Amino acid sequence: MTTQTDRNMASVPTEVQFRCCICLDVYTDPVSIPCGHNFCLDCIVSFWDTKDKSECPLCKETFKQRPELRINRGFAEIIEIFKRYLPPTTTEEEEVDVAKHSPNQIFEADEVPCDICPGHKSESVKSCLVCQASYCELHLAPHLRDPALQRHRLTDPATFPASHLCRKHNMPLTMFCKKDQTPVCVRCTERHHKHHVTVPMEKESKRVKIYLRETKTDIQQMIHARLRKMEQIKNSVDLSKKITEREIQSSSQVCTLLINAIKRQQAGLVEELEERQEKAERRAEELLVELEQEINDLQTRSSELQHLELTQHPLHLLQSFPSLSQLPSTKEWSEVAVHSDNCIGAVRTAISKLVDICQDFGNKLSAEEASKMDQYAVDVTLDPETASGWLVLSPDRKKVSLSSQKKSPLTDSPQRFDSCVCVLGKQSFTSGRRYWVIQVGDKTDWDLGVARESINRKGAITVRPDSGYWAICRRKGGNLSACASPSVTLNLQETPQKVGIFLDYEEGLVSFYDAEAKTHIYTYSGCHFSEPLYPYFNPCVQDNGKNAAPLIICPLEGRVREGRDITIESDV
Repeated sequence: MTTQTDRNMASVPTEVQFRCCICLDVYTDPVSIPCGHNFCLDCIVSFWDTKDKSECPLCKETFKQRPELRINRGFAEIIEIFKRYLPPTTTEEEEVDVAKHSPNQIFEADEVPCDICPGHKSESVKSCLVCQASYCELHLAPHLRDPALQRHRLTDPATFPASHLCRKHNMPLTMFCKKDQTPVCVRCTERHHKHHVTVPMEKESKRVKIYLRETKTDIQQMIHARLRKMEQIKNSVDLSKKITEREIQSSSQVCTLLINAIKRQQAGLVEELEERQEKAERRAEELLVELEQEINDLQTRSSELQHLELTQHPLHLLQSFPSLSQLPSTKEWSEVAVHSDNCIGAVRTAISKLVDICQDFGNKLSAEEASKMDQYAVDVTLDPETASGWLVLSPDRKKVSLSSQKKSPLTDSPQRFDSCVCVLGKQSFTSGRRYWVIQVGDKTDWDLGVARESINRKGAITVRPDSGYWAICRRKGGNLSACASPSVTLNLQETPQKVGIFLDYEEGLVSFYDAEAKTHIYTYSGCHFSEPLYPYFNPCVQDNGKNAAPLIICPLEGRVREGRDITIESDV
């Protein structure tokens, strides 16, 4: 007897009519395209995303523009009715449990053939998850030998096919979830990943390959850059070794010259002292002879007087007394002396000569040192964002002078000096060696040096190292001073017209030179720099028009050859 349920089931269309030809599953959000064929909305969109043109997967009809897709509501309702008569399916949890407890249901073959062997294929011993291929023992050898292939992940060939299938649904992993960054099957996109952005595996694979190629190119460029840097470092070390050897030779030459000069001065001092001793001895001998003669004369007179005193003849006594009453001619010996300290002044004179010699060597070395600075020359410009409102900068940012009146209100930025007439350089230095030259001319007042980034720029400032400044200055046309704590007066033979500033960040040095005379002025050493340093300028206020000239940054000089030999000629 035929029941109502049997009649309903007989009227249900065949199941294949309600399955998408792309995902092979019952339609989800069915849409119809202009040629009349139906597909899941996500399936046809993903299919077109992998193609250069929009065409029907079944009849291959091509559309000039991608059709606008809308869900076929009537067809979707029919599919919902159809789904009611389908046999129940297991839940995702049950599917996972089945996959865990029934692995042999996925793959039944015990042996996996080698993908490389031609003709008769040998049994695979390992499968590569990177190469996506299985290898026999012979063809696996490159993966065991090549360092690049050794990083590939190998697995048991029996489990290798499972890596291509979804563990939940036992379906091919053809889609990729961008949110979870994991491969998924079509059924996953309908359920757990339904509201996630998914794309076909091929499309994501192409994107990843493009990214890998770009990354590989970037890595190659980074490798080449580091190889070049390694070569530069090696060359620098080799050059440094040669320079060090020359410096050792040069310093040996200088020390030898100084030692010879000291020896000559010592020999001269010894000779002078010996001559003084001989002279003293000759004088002493002369004095002793003279004294001995006077003693003899006095002894003779004493004997004569004694003999006259004993005479018994008054006439003889009176006649002889006048000639014997006068004492023999003698010298006043109370002021006569022979000094034992003959070396007074000689040693000091000799040391003074040595000091002059060392100073001469120091000046020559200073000139050589100053000549080398040009190889570290940098192009320095003034930063208008830091300049006080009283300052005027040239258009090329190379000159700074004081204005007779303050500019109209400027932006009160944290970088700007608001009270002191100061300005910093635009360039900052955090490593290496740098050198620049400033023309001060006949200015009577100025400050020059370097300053760290975190200095106080508001109100009154204190220019000294513990405040972040390493500078020298001139005031009232007098001697230069190092702005240390306390200040150090620099007694120079000539006031420089151009001041060179040398910064060695790693060594913690800030040195100042007379750029024209090639002489050293002052050096801050043992400094600890931990932040960017900027060139520091202060043209100072005008002194009745005497200090109106600008501070001028000099153009770069021709760079000298690095590792230039030091030659010292001594005329000592």
